[in-house]
Amino acid sequence: MDNQDFLFYEKLLLNEGLRYIAGVDEVGRGPLAGDVYVTAVIMDLEKIVKGVNDSKKLTEKRRDELYPALLKNALAISRATASAKRIDEINILNATKECMRDAVMSLEIKPDAVLIDAVKLDLPFKTISIVHGDSLSYSIACASVIAKVERDTAMTLLHNEYPEYGFKDNKGYGTKSHIEAILKYGMCPHHRRVYVETAINNYKAKAAAGES
Repeated sequence: MDNQDFLFYEKLLLNEGLRYIAGVDEVGRGPLAGDVYVTAVIMDLEKIVKGVNDSKKLTEKRRDELYPALLKNALAISRATASAKRIDEINILNATKECMRDAVMSLEIKPDAVLIDAVKLDLPFKTISIVHGDSLSYSIACASVIAKVERDTAMTLLHNEYPEYGFKDNKGYGTKSHIEAILKYGMCPHHRRVYVETAINNYKAKAAAGES
């Protein structure tokens, strides 16, 4: 993506005389297991890290390469996570909003404006919610990459504790082998029960219909 286009929203805010612009994104809304991760980050917009994009559009290798530079060029970073238990208690959207709010409010530098990927939040700052923001805003994309690298690392560590589920490969997502492992071994404490029940019902329905 062209860096100029990727800074469209940031430039609008800078032209208003605002200085500290936070980008906020989550990773892990869809998996059957693991926490949802949120990062809020205020990047140094005078030192753009080249190659940044929506984390889903980058290879794991490229995300890992960008990660140190993003940490180095960030003026402030804050993280928040919600466990599987919390997600089951209040649902994934509310858990995501809770984490986003906590992450923004914990930034060491208070932002003049906040760019958020899709979700609308009530914050004491100027906020802009951007659909597909991780593909349209540099600041949101930076948050996306940081959250993705850190969540993937956590899931790989979780694999060491529960190797039977293949977390290092599926990162908690509902692959066929993951669902079959749940059917064989049951759920671990890091599985989202509501998600798993839905996934298993869909799996069984497809099997009954003769679908692979």
